[in-house]
Amino acid sequence: MFFSLNELLSWLGLSLFELWLNLVSLCIFSILLALPSSSPSSWWITFSPLFVADALNAYFSTIVLIRMYLEALYKVAFFRALWSFCFLAALFSFEFLLCRKLSGETSLEYSEVISPIFILLQLMAVRACQLH
Repeated sequence: MFFSLNELLSWLGLSLFELWLNLVSLCIFSILLALPSSSPSSWWITFSPLFVADALNAYFSTIVLIRMYLEALYKVAFFRALWSFCFLAALFSFEFLLCRKLSGETSLEYSEVISPIFILLQLMAVRACQLH
């Protein structure tokens, strides 16, 4: 019924550290989201743990890319880096657009804001089909 940790990591294409980092940032984001706020700039403060986690994940993925390249795993390094940076780009663009929409800085529709998540779900479906 539930996915095992190995299945989840292989389908998401993340390492255990990246998954842990995302979960911690999501918990901090949830706490900040529950706090009352009155100014539009507070949305940027509320979303800051998610932005920091994306930056740390990009830094970690860059380190993994360099290490795999130095170990002469060129093809694996390329595909892992490609997947990681596509994942991070879609996630960051969703968070950024949602933050701008909630703070009133843009007039985008919510379907336009959520479109990076739809693209990410399609990429994950393709990845899940390739693994089995």
